[in-house]
Amino acid sequence: MRRLLVVEDEPEIRALLYNHLTNEGFEVDLVEDGVRAVSSFEPGVYDLVLLDIMLPKIDGFTVCEVIKKRSDVPVMFLSALSDDKSQIKGYDLMADDYVTKPFSMPVLIRKINALLRRSEGSKPEEDNSIRYEDIVIDPDTMEVLVGGREVELTSKEFDLLVTMVRNPGRVYSRELLLDLLWDYNALVDDRIVDCHIKNLRHKLGGDYIETVRGRGYRIGKKGI
Repeated sequence: MRRLLVVEDEPEIRALLYNHLTNEGFEVDLVEDGVRAVSSFEPGVYDLVLLDIMLPKIDGFTVCEVIKKRSDVPVMFLSALSDDKSQIKGYDLMADDYVTKPFSMPVLIRKINALLRRSEGSKPEEDNSIRYEDIVIDPDTMEVLVGGREVELTSKEFDLLVTMVRNPGRVYSRELLLDLLWDYNALVDDRIVDCHIKNLRHKLGGDYIETVRGRGYRIGKKGI
């Protein structure tokens, strides 16, 4: 869940933002002045800061400057100051967007989502690979490497492999694999599982998949 820090001193606007943003699935922390904004902000905690400018104690321009020195988190100004000078100053302080009051809540939410998408797109991609011994699986591209060799799998073979590799050592009965991966409502011959396992074994090579007599199949006993 994406977490936002909302800095707004007007109670009505603060409540409005909280209600709409939480309804959109965001986790929202509220603060009402610049000092609390600076003390509440921690790098890596928030995905976006929504920041008023005319705040008690420390103004939003100063808060933005402090935050940008500590983090590259997106900052969106939300202010009644609509003059060019204020907006230019905001952007000069590395603000990522500037929305003037009064504002449209649906438009604001779309701007927030767009800014989050841009921010996430600029981050290095995470390695979501699943690994077992010398098997490397990319769940996003469905690419499978075995000892550095690319292996072409059907979608069902891929699903079987991922299911077992995520829980190395667990024994999967034919019936359980049918329920998990085939999602049939009618009775199905469980020999279809045996057929896919046979093909998967052939493509992987080695002795990765073990038959547990009278119980089903498992992939190894130790995962990475």
